[in-house]
Amino acid sequence: MSPYGFSTRAVHVGSSPDPVTGAVIPAISLSTTFAQSEPAKPIGAYEYSRSSNPNRHNLETALASLEQGKYGLAFSSGSAVTAVILQSLAQGSHAISVADVYGGTHRYFTKVANTHGVETSFAQDIVAELAGLIKPETRLVWIETPSNPTLSITDISKVREIIDASDNKNIVLVVDNTFLSPYISNPLTHGADVVIHSATKFINGHSDVVLGIAVTNNESIYERLSFLQNAVGAVPSPFDSWLAHRGVKTLALRVRTAAESALKIAQFLEKSDKVQAVNYPGLSTHAGYDVVKKQHRDALGGGVVSFRVKGGAEAAAKFTSSTKLFTLAESLGGIESLLEVPAVMTHAGIPKEAREKSGVYDNLVRLSIGIEEVEDLIEDIKQALEAATAN
Repeated sequence: MSPYGFSTRAVHVGSSPDPVTGAVIPAISLSTTFAQSEPAKPIGAYEYSRSSNPNRHNLETALASLEQGKYGLAFSSGSAVTAVILQSLAQGSHAISVADVYGGTHRYFTKVANTHGVETSFAQDIVAELAGLIKPETRLVWIETPSNPTLSITDISKVREIIDASDNKNIVLVVDNTFLSPYISNPLTHGADVVIHSATKFINGHSDVVLGIAVTNNESIYERLSFLQNAVGAVPSPFDSWLAHRGVKTLALRVRTAAESALKIAQFLEKSDKVQAVNYPGLSTHAGYDVVKKQHRDALGGGVVSFRVKGGAEAAAKFTSSTKLFTLAESLGGIESLLEVPAVMTHAGIPKEAREKSGVYDNLVRLSIGIEEVEDLIEDIKQALEAATAN
């Protein structure tokens, strides 16, 4: 399917009509095990659903295609992807991560990976700091771009150049592409070794599945992660795989709508006298916009905006409790618009000093833009800002 465009592949890859019934949409295969004609000779391609399942295989094939990769792996959550990648490192390994990273990822680096001998260094500016942080035992560089929740942008190709210029030839570059989805960016084409997603977010897009994805072009990395996927058992159910694959088919429509609305919302917030600062990579004023133009489809900034409300933590809390269309809840990337205060929600586990060093202040609000009418969303934000700053 490689000659075809994104949406064509999203609809058709991994979704051929059933050869027996003619069903256009593949059935959900709930069987945990599959018959064999002789010992160790399965009748079909599958033996046991933890090792492989038709619905999971379909989803993995589709996401590999959309990320311009050869190998896809689906996991029980985005955090499970993180865990398996870190488990693949030997004791004594060293990892380097952007400092402004999802709270759950930071938690895994600092409270789990360190207990099995993996040390992590955090960089505020990874392009500027990376060369000085690489050690002989460095095995992993971890990027979020845009980062969560301050939406800073990292030039993946520059990070690749720095890694390749070092004496250490054993470093794997992982890029978390959750905030953009494969529709907006394909990190493998810019030098990443592995691209990962919390498919719970934009890929599934309907807030009804928890699932993770990893895609790579490297056969040895794929084999190592595939072994751990099976050995650890961090796999999604057939039904969740089927639901996420259903979500993939409308990915381009949903993400483009969310991104176009997010830009208009960010432009509105920039002009508001009730807002201290706005973070959105689709704005021409964003520090990383030149990289966005190179790294993102049509310079789209994605469906997430963050901003600081004037009035501190109290105003941020009042704002998030005053919206009528935005729901106060963790997560992002669904068809409905959500909002949260990272400092006390998704990033609460990170010490305040470390949070604020990365720009995660108590008055920072993160918006996940859905597919509602953008005029309605702006009016909702406007009235909530009035309520939050009334005193």
